[in-house]
Amino acid sequence: MKYLPKVQRRTIQRVLLGALVFALCYLYGTRDERQARTSSLDNISPIRDITVVTCNKWRVLRVFGSCSRSGWERIDRDLFLRKGWFQQAFVLVDRRASSDDMSVITEVRSGRLSFAETGITWEYRPGGIWIQREAAAPHDAVTGVDILYGIDAVEVRPGWSLVRGGTLEHSEAHLSVRHGVIKTFRKPEVRVNANGKFKVLQVADLHLSTSVGVCRDAEPEDTAANCEADPRTLEFLTRILDEEKPDMVVLTGDQINGDTAPDTRSAMYKFVEPLIARRIPYAAIFGNHDDEGDLTRAEQMKLLEGLPYSLSQAGPADIDGVGNYVITIPTANDDFPALTFYFIDTHKYSPDEKNQPGYDWIKQSQISWFNQEQAGRVEQKDTRHQLSMAFIHIPLPEYRMKSNRFIGDWREPPTAPTFNSGFQTALLDSGVNVVTAGHDHANEYCMIDDQARLWMCYAGGSGFGGYGGYNGFIRKLRIFEFDVEDGSISTHKRAEWPVTDERLDPQVLVGQGQSLSPAKLS
Repeated sequence: MKYLPKVQRRTIQRVLLGALVFALCYLYGTRDERQARTSSLDNISPIRDITVVTCNKWRVLRVFGSCSRSGWERIDRDLFLRKGWFQQAFVLVDRRASSDDMSVITEVRSGRLSFAETGITWEYRPGGIWIQREAAAPHDAVTGVDILYGIDAVEVRPGWSLVRGGTLEHSEAHLSVRHGVIKTFRKPEVRVNANGKFKVLQVADLHLSTSVGVCRDAEPEDTAANCEADPRTLEFLTRILDEEKPDMVVLTGDQINGDTAPDTRSAMYKFVEPLIARRIPYAAIFGNHDDEGDLTRAEQMKLLEGLPYSLSQAGPADIDGVGNYVITIPTANDDFPALTFYFIDTHKYSPDEKNQPGYDWIKQSQISWFNQEQAGRVEQKDTRHQLSMAFIHIPLPEYRMKSNRFIGDWREPPTAPTFNSGFQTALLDSGVNVVTAGHDHANEYCMIDDQARLWMCYAGGSGFGGYGGYNGFIRKLRIFEFDVEDGSISTHKRAEWPVTDERLDPQVLVGQGQSLSPAKLS
């Protein structure tokens, strides 16, 4: 047998050696990943130290920098928000106590310290973090550390606060800390006001980003330059909250613009912050863009369920979708169910694009659940009015019937499902007065069905992170006002521009508990 030439033997040896080194590096990186202990936000043990580690995204290169440290817990949120080509960075916390040092972290800052703070004993840590440590009572100790992103990040969780000083070095990441135990709160008790009235603000298609975002189709055109989407959207929302003073807010999907929200949680906190600050109860469903970021519908709903003033619910696990639920609003002085609100998940894109292109439809399991919910509500002998309404994101196929009477602007073709699963029939059979949707941003009409029994409304898009256009569409919000004394539902819209208190397209949809036919419309 002939020996291989010397050059070939060396080439094979180098390839084998390279493969061995690669395998060892990969195993080291895998071991490093396995050793990383994830810090749980449910852990309320005091934190005694904090640091930042920078490491390579590729496991084979972890020999040059570890993503973990023995005995420390890692906050599994990359400070670079997965945008780094090679590097990522994590915050680590240490909760271990030692017999010779029982001090715990009591305060955290980031960036540069102010002159007034230089006389206090601060310890520097990587990433621009400063900490104070002392032997403190448990309620004074920092027990939780988390990361939020964007220069406009906000914190809404009880007991948590953003660290003063701005973002961490070389990133748009903010530290957020919790002192003491996990704060709990009761769900809000929502009732019709003593005068028999109740007001709901529908917020559709906010399309918020991680950080400020960029405006799309801003109107008037001379406001488009350097327009930041989320600040302008939220300014619009907060203005209408303060002027209309709703008793409840309903968010009907696409709160999040998935493509520009790599950290969904940071975007979510921005839309609930003005509601929590004003102590306004709110309920939400999802649209087709909400779960295109890093959190599923179920994960987002779990977050919403745990926030102050939230009435949002995941709904039954054995039916299609997340966010199928019912809220009943009783009268002020007793438990008479004056208002019933149904929330339905309209899903995303068609599961059968070949035969039914476009968007998904409300499934039979949801319709059966809706019918059971309706049947389970025993008819009251009380003669007072009971009003009901349904909230969806993607409109029903019947929204396309332009021959029906409608009030408001029809600017774009409704992108309802091509398959009709029959949910409108279920609404008619149940006696629901109004259904309202989002999704088609430039549509903002209310249409009565051909039997003059059900009003089908659009809110109009509210967010500058989503499309506008269609010959100068101005962002809108829709308000529904209920009066249980005379059994009426009325509605109007508010515009982002010009800044006035004008109520657009005011109309009475329901009177004496019955949908008003076109002949009775004023």
